[in-house]
Amino acid sequence: MENLHDLITGRRSIRRFTTQPIPAEDVKLIMEAALMAPSSKSSRPWHFVLVDDPVTLERMSQCRQAGAGPVAKCMLAVVVCADSSLTGPWIEDTSIAATYIQLQAQDLGLGSVWIQVRDRFDAAGVPADENLQGILGIPETISVECIVAIGYPDEKKNPQNLDKLLWERVHIGRWNPEQTEA
Repeated sequence: MENLHDLITGRRSIRRFTTQPIPAEDVKLIMEAALMAPSSKSSRPWHFVLVDDPVTLERMSQCRQAGAGPVAKCMLAVVVCADSSLTGPWIEDTSIAATYIQLQAQDLGLGSVWIQVRDRFDAAGVPADENLQGILGIPETISVECIVAIGYPDEKKNPQNLDKLLWERVHIGRWNPEQTEA
């Protein structure tokens, strides 16, 4: 990528992946980015479970009622978790780390999609995080925020359309519901 703006503009949620393996050095760069994400008071509460086994990925794709299907066909799933006892804003901390994962993947030419886990349920009403804890051996004391499914894109998406940005939601100085431009 030329710069961060181009990287952000080009990043789109990719739900279909090729079967091309992800080089180990790229996985390392992705995890370095995650581990460098900022966290509240430098608490670094996150934990990451990396999964590339197809059978496990298929099981993980059933952790919630709908929306986790891309996990079954990705080449790498990163389960983003945290020790929520370390800090109050663990959700924010893990969200930032997951975003860093997605941006680093994009920079490497990989596609990704965020699969929400926290506050999601399977068809029987079992929390998705409990399902993943069982599948992956994650302790009950560790809270699961999301799965980031990663792989080489098997679909093409256009970059973000800058003409469709919601500038009316940007308020300068104070809230102004009549303000339409920045």
